Amino acid sequence: MQKNLTDNSEELPSKTRRKQEMHALQEIGEQLVQLDFKRLTELNLPDTLRDAILEARRMRKHGAVRRQMQFIGKLMRSVDAEPIREKLDVWSGLSLKHTAWLHTLERWRERLLADEQALGELGQQYAAADLQQLRMLIRNVQKERLADKPPKSFRALFQELQRIIPEDSGSTGIKEE
Repeated sequence: MQKNLTDNSEELPSKTRRKQEMHALQEIGEQLVQLDFKRLTELNLPDTLRDAILEARRMRKHGAVRRQMQFIGKLMRSVDAEPIREKLDVWSGLSLKHTAWLHTLERWRERLLADEQALGELGQQYAAADLQQLRMLIRNVQKERLADKPPKSFRALFQELQRIIPEDSGSTGIKEE
């Protein structure tokens, strides 16, 4: 009889493991509270969980928010959290990729303004580049800076780079020096 008790306890996760899993679910709940309404609706959450998340957004007092987050964690136990976790990972990855792309565009813009050779390199790497248009924008940016005017062409140059360099290009296209 003693052996059966030992076998059952080995199959059940330890108290520490259960607490870790509950905290992980609560962390997912905290991420859900931070989502905008559009993404929250994409997840097709149960009504009780969605309502609890919306209620947590309205709360301002720390103690109330903490209790609500615990409640959300409890509700998360009855939901398959894996698809939610995967969707959150995809969204965070997309935003990181988008940010990296924007940084690439910014580096290209700065390089085009600082280095005359950069325009040729951009033209070689990206066939869609209209070098004449870019040359004109670069000249206009330099004139705007000298005349202390608003950065209209500076923004237009960035927009042109957005058109030329695809977001999913993978590499930065800029040699680090």
